[in-house]
Amino acid sequence: MRATLFGAIFSIAIAIQHTAFAEESCAFNEQSEGDDPKAAQMKQFTISNAGQEETTQFGQRINNTDSLKAGLGGPTLLEDFMMREKIMHFDHERIPERAVHARGVGAHGYFEPYADWSNITAARFLRTPDNKTPVFVRFSTVLGSRGSPDTVRDVRGFATRFYTEEGLFDLVGNVVAPFFVHDAMKFPDLIHAGKPEPNTETPQAGTAHETAYDFFAEFPETLHTVFWALSGRGIPNSLRQVEGFGVHTFRLINEEGVSHFVKFHWKPLQGLSNMLWDEAQKVCGKDIDFHRNDLYTAIDNGHYPEWHLGVQIIPEEDQDKFDFDLTDPTKLVPESLVPVTYLGKMVLNRNVENYFSETEQITLHPGHVVRGVGFTNDPLLQGRLFSYTDTQINRMNSANFMQIPINRPINKVHNNQRDGYMQQNVYKGKVAYYPNGLQDNTPSMVEPDQGGYIDYPEKMSGHKQRGKSAKFFEYYAQARLYYNSLSPAEKQQMIDGLRFEIGKSKSLDVRKRMINVINHVDNDLARRIAKRINVPLPDKIVDNDKQTTVGISIEEYPKAKDIRTRTVAILTAPGIDIDEANAMFNYLSEEGAYPTFVGINLGDQDGLNITTTYLHTASVLYDAVYVPGGKSGINVLTNDLHEFPYEEPKNFIVEAYRHCKPIAATAEGTKFIDSALGKKITTKDGIVTGKSPSNIQNDFKKALIQQRFWSRLYLDQE
Repeated sequence: MRATLFGAIFSIAIAIQHTAFAEESCAFNEQSEGDDPKAAQMKQFTISNAGQEETTQFGQRINNTDSLKAGLGGPTLLEDFMMREKIMHFDHERIPERAVHARGVGAHGYFEPYADWSNITAARFLRTPDNKTPVFVRFSTVLGSRGSPDTVRDVRGFATRFYTEEGLFDLVGNVVAPFFVHDAMKFPDLIHAGKPEPNTETPQAGTAHETAYDFFAEFPETLHTVFWALSGRGIPNSLRQVEGFGVHTFRLINEEGVSHFVKFHWKPLQGLSNMLWDEAQKVCGKDIDFHRNDLYTAIDNGHYPEWHLGVQIIPEEDQDKFDFDLTDPTKLVPESLVPVTYLGKMVLNRNVENYFSETEQITLHPGHVVRGVGFTNDPLLQGRLFSYTDTQINRMNSANFMQIPINRPINKVHNNQRDGYMQQNVYKGKVAYYPNGLQDNTPSMVEPDQGGYIDYPEKMSGHKQRGKSAKFFEYYAQARLYYNSLSPAEKQQMIDGLRFEIGKSKSLDVRKRMINVINHVDNDLARRIAKRINVPLPDKIVDNDKQTTVGISIEEYPKAKDIRTRTVAILTAPGIDIDEANAMFNYLSEEGAYPTFVGINLGDQDGLNITTTYLHTASVLYDAVYVPGGKSGINVLTNDLHEFPYEEPKNFIVEAYRHCKPIAATAEGTKFIDSALGKKITTKDGIVTGKSPSNIQNDFKKALIQQRFWSRLYLDQE
């Protein structure tokens, strides 16, 4: 009896011990669940100091208002552990910024597939319609430092982390489809050439300088991406209105082991829109955080940006049917040849709680893939697979960076990787190797047919050597295809961008060599640029085949269906018709737009709540301008040089017109537009006028959906 009772007690104790070992609470040892499993996981690590008492890092409650001194006028004492801890922690708060993509902004959201895509991939997050996978997206500029402006000209990063139930999948791409160089070997050279010149550390966050174009001229494979960057694609109006591209060719592999080549695309439901270069430079000075603020504001207001996730699908047997190599990252697959298939939709619906903990510490990596997603022999991609781990260890100062909350997968993580700086997990037992008998060969290996990663059995052949295949040596056809596919206004913007950037090179030799490279694309294009930068006009050496493709022109991209998030400045002064001003404000607000009363002084003005003034804001910060009537108010806006010594209200109109934005006015406000522009206006090309707000609301809405009216843009004469 006693033996039986003892045996039962012993069995229960062992069972409890095994249960505790298997189910102990640890974010790496648990499968996060719920509607948003990543948000639930992050909540475990989120701290609020509101209503709490101050303590040291070791938990002692304190009053550290002042340092400890030998008498009130005496020296500070070294024994003051409160001061030592606070200052020493402050001294170590910064980590190395990213070598590239240092300037970023991020947001959380979810991805939901439209259908079961088992026919092309084994990835579970693409096979379960209506299942929401948490995501985190980090937008970034490439060249600028962490403190550089948002609206510089740049190819920009568009990096998405999927927190899938099978692990992390990081799609680390850009907002332009191609990349500058074929091979990762040239990436350091590219960045050294584009970054500030080392002797002066100038200029910041841009390629408009000599070393960049010296490199581009010597390395013509860069030209295709240079064209993308120097067009409207390089200066987006909003990060909510950019496409994203995976850049490389990847593989999708299904459960039967069948592989398809794919190019990943993000297609914004908000439409595409870009700034003009003059506008972008002015925004840099008026609001250095313009793109960040735009994204934060839209999400805070419940106007969540959305993107289709699409792929171009190319069967394995079609790899060699193109006149370019699929593994060449400087090339795209024209959408006219292979249309984009939409797999699902991503929605960004939650801002970060803490920029550093989330946006700065996320360690995105193109090597984070799930079963059903594979790599190709793209030489740039292969180099990135090494580089990203290396650079993240450098930044985070530890191989344990995946234990940081924003980096943790939502599924269980078990392996024999141990120790290192800042190890947070407490691993039980004596076994940290495989194979083992003491722990029944666990963590156990998982074969592909049991849910393990699928390595595609690609057949390899060839000699070990340096170099590249023949198709990689064609540099100009896709640059020409891109240029041909732009509208006349978009071509003009690209030409103006190239004139500006190449013209920044003091070296005539650099400018000549760059014009020579462009002349291989199109003679007329090269001559239009050369004329403005004091370079001899080149002779024609190649015919333009006039080939075009869909999916390139921003103008031709589908527009948004509403005016949500459109920002409208309503210009006011004492004496403005407040009924008209309020009527337009209320209409725009009901439609989801963001109207703002701009006035002389903050606060109440004839019953209008003035939230910004002509001193604090500028036309370039808005999508459109509206001027209500009111004879005495219009007189102030037009003629009061005491209040407006630099004619600030008129400049609002002039800049909006110059940047091809919608302008609306009612009653006497129409005369103010005439006065500002120095000519009689007519209702066309984004200018909307009428007797009252109700007369122009529909037309103004259409103009706001259109966003830009490039018919106003000056084009070169033939």
